[in-house]
Amino acid sequence: MQNQLEGIVIRARPYGETNKIVTLFTREAGKISCMARGAKKPASRLAAITQPFTHGTFSIYKGKGMGTIQHGDPLESLRHIREDILATAHASYITELIDRLTEQDEPQPVIYEMLFQALHAIDEGYDPEAITLFVEWKMLPYAGLAPTLHQCANCGATEGEFAFSFEVLGFLCHRCYDIDRYIIRLSPALVKLIRTFYFVPIERVGSLKLKKESKSLLKNIVRTIYEEKAGIRLKSRSFLEQIERTPEFFPKKENPPEDE
Repeated sequence: MQNQLEGIVIRARPYGETNKIVTLFTREAGKISCMARGAKKPASRLAAITQPFTHGTFSIYKGKGMGTIQHGDPLESLRHIREDILATAHASYITELIDRLTEQDEPQPVIYEMLFQALHAIDEGYDPEAITLFVEWKMLPYAGLAPTLHQCANCGATEGEFAFSFEVLGFLCHRCYDIDRYIIRLSPALVKLIRTFYFVPIERVGSLKLKKESKSLLKNIVRTIYEEKAGIRLKSRSFLEQIERTPEFFPKKENPPEDE
């Protein structure tokens, strides 16, 4: 059976001397793995289309077992991601997270659209750290985690000061701080940001400018959730953190005066 699918390459690994096994996240069929025969050869017609982060249409023959990529046409090159090491690091983290939390052959149009929007936003020069935070918070339910963020996880209050609690996995209002001695107190702006990351579609937010301190705190919270509650630590995280620890490789940008 021959299928024509729109998808994004989220992983490619060598198979033998000349082949690749390519993992695509497709609009129509979700995550699928395919053989790309001869794709390691520089002159192969599949060499370019099977590079990570490539967005294209793929002609896939599916018989018994793994499908085979017969042909592919790129729709967009996402050139900036390929040429900027920081963009590459964040895109790698995003694709590994989605790969880790999704099953094969299950259509996931919501995740596909998020992946599409996230990679295009990074490619267009938006803050890759903020985009990665979007994906991390929005993928929590797919890891079996559902933090209580719309109200206090203990008493249900929606007004007042809030802190984040790993104990109850969600917000605690100031009346319930004694429930967890290790709470992380949050400003109203940070509470709003977490809710934005978790509830609002990425395409509705636009260009979000965040202070470095805000990104660092929210990143530490969400990655601690993944690590302690789901036992998930990604290989690409080490590379990403190494890149983030070497700002001398990148042009310095002034922090915006406030979260917007």
